Amino acid sequence: MIKNSENDSWEIPKTVVRKVESSVRAIIRMLGEQCGMNVRVIEEAGRSGGITTINGKTVPQRHIYYLAKMLSAQGEILGFEEYRWLEYAQAIRKLSTKRERAILKAAKKELVEWLKKRKAKKKKDAQS
Repeated sequence: MIKNSENDSWEIPKTVVRKVESSVRAIIRMLGEQCGMNVRVIEEAGRSGGITTINGKTVPQRHIYYLAKMLSAQGEILGFEEYRWLEYAQAIRKLSTKRERAILKAAKKELVEWLKKRKAKKKKDAQS
């Protein structure tokens, strides 16, 4: 989780998708560049939309949240002023918006399903 310096609230990190990349590639890039992490995206955890103002113009935004597995960490976190790794219960309490709490809950459900599938696959592979 990162602290938003504008309003002192905690949120899930976000990045902008460049013209030549997919949203999955954008999150992999951001986590690598700003967090020093090598990750594999597991599943989409949710979507939301909104608007923002850039140079006096209202621009629509689309947020796509992903559940990712950290494969390795290669250094310090550089891109965020203040950050924290939190357990699920702590993270839910820290998030300032209902939308992000809902996204985190959806990500937890996705993780539980992914772990079940992974366990079933390992069991099946062991039996063959």
